[in-house]
Amino acid sequence: MKKVTTHYKVSIVDINYGGHMGNDKALTIFNEARINFLEYFGYSELSIGGDVGIILSEANIKFRKEVLHQDELDVEVWITNMEGVRFTLNYRAIRRSDNIEVFNGTTLLVSFNYKTRKISPIPQEFLAATFEEDNFKG
Repeated sequence: MKKVTTHYKVSIVDINYGGHMGNDKALTIFNEARINFLEYFGYSELSIGGDVGIILSEANIKFRKEVLHQDELDVEVWITNMEGVRFTLNYRAIRRSDNIEVFNGTTLLVSFNYKTRKISPIPQEFLAATFEEDNFKG
């Protein structure tokens, strides 16, 4: 499993009326971590090989602990369940100060050709760069 970790410091704009991070901010953090994951391997959301990019199909979040202003998080990202045209990105946010997982989740992504505007198979080069092939279900 190839993991990439992104550092995130919780800012005041992430805090809601309850004094902790708003639930919508987890998706923002997932998005930042996803972009960093792709860039680490030389890709972007618009290009994971050729004219193929990705589209978000589904998102899930599980909150474990409160996240407060100025908490520093390490967000791990890795791929599982590659199947033809879709794959799952997994996320785990760990608070640096106490090494506790504060939230985790997944996003289901679909490979999409932006020129033809159609779903497309996951490019082999992306697969080889980001995922352990033993787990690929083509």
